[in-house]
Amino acid sequence: MLAVTEKLAWYISRSSGIVAWIAVTASIIWGLALSSRLVRRRGVPAWLLDLHRFLGTLTIVFSLVHLGGLVADNYVYFGWSELFIPMSSDWRPGAVAWGIVAFYLVVAIQITSWLMRHMPRRIWHGIHLTSIPLFVMATLHGYQAGYDENNRLVRVLALVGVWLVVSLIIFRLLTLRKPKRAAVSAPSSGEAVDDSSLV
Repeated sequence: MLAVTEKLAWYISRSSGIVAWIAVTASIIWGLALSSRLVRRRGVPAWLLDLHRFLGTLTIVFSLVHLGGLVADNYVYFGWSELFIPMSSDWRPGAVAWGIVAFYLVVAIQITSWLMRHMPRRIWHGIHLTSIPLFVMATLHGYQAGYDENNRLVRVLALVGVWLVVSLIIFRLLTLRKPKRAAVSAPSSGEAVDDSSLV
């Protein structure tokens, strides 16, 4: 019991990091499925978009828990610079840098998702497309910095997540359509949205 208590912060950090990766992967998979019309042929109900945004918010929440666990753990020192400035950490600086940049990207994507109706669509879409590099960076961070690469369940989750994201990206590219010229007004709550560029 004492050993568990001493390593509690480390376990919290590891588990919340895995959950954050699962949440961001699910958000990207969901966004790709919505934008490629796998979910519905015409229009996307508002609650499906809300679920997509909720998964993004969940990613940020568990990323913050992950950072808090790193600060609370005594095995490796993580201060403000180690948490937020790439290559500042003495412990696996490259792996930590991937995580820092991924965190900045997920925050930028989520904030612009909340402000989507108040932004030019081209800017919002450009920022939203960084979810693909975000996924790559988060995956590299987990693989290079984590101690769970030998855990069979974690490996299966990672492989399934990567396979789904890559497959949906390929499918999305193969089904690209030219955007319509007509401007689409922002939907009200509960209204269906015809959005072909969620990701």
